Amino acid sequence: MEVEGSSKKMIATQVEMVEAKVPIPYRDQCAHLLIPLNKCRQAEFYLPWKCENERHSYEKCEHELVMERMLQMQKIREQQEKLKPTQKQGIPLIPKTANA
Repeated sequence: MEVEGSSKKMIATQVEMVEAKVPIPYRDQCAHLLIPLNKCRQAEFYLPWKCENERHSYEKCEHELVMERMLQMQKIREQQEKLKPTQKQGIPLIPKTANA
């Protein structure tokens, strides 16, 4: 499944995410990494020094998604700035005189 506006593909299917009880806010392009991470966490009783490889790969994937969204937003802002006419807003610092 392809996600619009993202370079990453969805690897985990909806059925797999439902079976693994992945919460809806976490069902993104990195869900295929979250499923084995959650299984490892449950098997290791959520010990923080366990499952480091799985956690690192999941957090790296999430970081890449955030950076990709930030770049997309920056491009959108740049396009909007190009389209927006240059306008002076607010009160002028130097008032215009009658003779000027």
